[in-house]
Amino acid sequence: MDKFFKISERGSSITTEVVAGLTTFLAMAYIIFVNPGILAGATGGVMSFNGVLTATCIGAAVMCIFMGIFANRPIALASGMGINAVVAFTLIIGMKVPWQVAMSVIFAEGVLILLLVLFGLREAIMNAIPVNLRRAIGVGIGLFITFIGLKSAGFVTADAATLVKLGDFTSPVLWVGATGLVVTIVLRAFKVKGDILIGIIVATVFALVLGVIFSHSTVLPHLSSLKTVFAKPDFSTFAAPFQKVNGKFAILQIFTPALIIFVFALMMSDFFDTMGTLVGVGSEAGFTDKDGNVDDAKKMLIVDSVAAATGGFLGASSITSYIESASGVGDGGRTGLTVIVTGLLFALCVFFSPIIALVPESATAGALIVVGFLMMMSIKDIEWEKFEEAFPAFLILITIPLTYSITNGIGIGFIVYVIMKLLRGKVKEVKPLMWIAAAAFLVVFLQGPIIKLFS
Repeated sequence: MDKFFKISERGSSITTEVVAGLTTFLAMAYIIFVNPGILAGATGGVMSFNGVLTATCIGAAVMCIFMGIFANRPIALASGMGINAVVAFTLIIGMKVPWQVAMSVIFAEGVLILLLVLFGLREAIMNAIPVNLRRAIGVGIGLFITFIGLKSAGFVTADAATLVKLGDFTSPVLWVGATGLVVTIVLRAFKVKGDILIGIIVATVFALVLGVIFSHSTVLPHLSSLKTVFAKPDFSTFAAPFQKVNGKFAILQIFTPALIIFVFALMMSDFFDTMGTLVGVGSEAGFTDKDGNVDDAKKMLIVDSVAAATGGFLGASSITSYIESASGVGDGGRTGLTVIVTGLLFALCVFFSPIIALVPESATAGALIVVGFLMMMSIKDIEWEKFEEAFPAFLILITIPLTYSITNGIGIGFIVYVIMKLLRGKVKEVKPLMWIAAAAFLVVFLQGPIIKLFS
């Protein structure tokens, strides 16, 4: 095992990898309940909650294990937040698209991304990005997951006048988050291994004491009942693109101008979200070089592309690489064994999902905040004196958290970078694929007017 996963070679141990896998799982376990809530809710129960939960768990399990064995990197995968909301609120509710057809859109974009990877285009675009912009992506993601952590812990809440404000210190949710954060940073200061996992566990115990449990949890009041502990798998959403809707296979119903635009738009989102995740987590895990190039990028991109199509096939929305993988990396995970452990835990959740509901979102907030801090360290490597690159880099790192989207931040930075080089007469410094990427982002940002035009 040590030789296959190169555990010693990468300065890790089996124990560290297992702990890191558990940490990663706990940091992203919320998707087990959030994804079914979004998708089943959008269909008014036509997609069963248990059906989407089964698809979510099995999809994450299979793709995490695939990543661990094929790419041997600690990048975990599960149904992506953001794209699932587009599927639910825009396609299913807004455009009245049957859920099977919506999943066919996801399946199609996954297949297209896989073709781009196999032809080397996705990796080539990654390598065409200037090093300062790559560094900014990692920093921006660090700010992003810090913001997610602060929001999850209740430190930051919404405000109609100022958009955000300081949270309510009488809220038990805030104190659960604060407990996890304090425990984690104290343990890290004393260089205790597994500090992030210990912080999550302590916060969860404190949450149980305060009565802060995940909204879908029913296991706590009824521990004596096996029905609240075990969940029966439901495979009703599987093979969604090849289910018949109105007498036709769902996959054959995506060839309309509006849905084809959505295939392209979602492909762009998947494309660059993953790229940002690999650069950001890779810099922390040590599999990027000084120029921000990602080792084994093609293998990881293949897994991620297959995962997108798999998510559409299973009815789980697009499965993608998770930035929360950084929490496991922060706990020492360096190999594929980390995410194999994560995948096995997802597989168990097909049967034991109610128990996982006991881990509240606020209990994992400290992990995200600490990992966000670690990812911020590369900000010093951005060449701030090069204004034409530094300003687009600045836009990337600030708009990723403020627009709550890795893709939006990258897109704005790319477009501004190309415009600045063009106006400065330095067109030759822009690689051809950067022109293509910037143009593609412009199309995505203008998709609303384009869809109206076709309509």
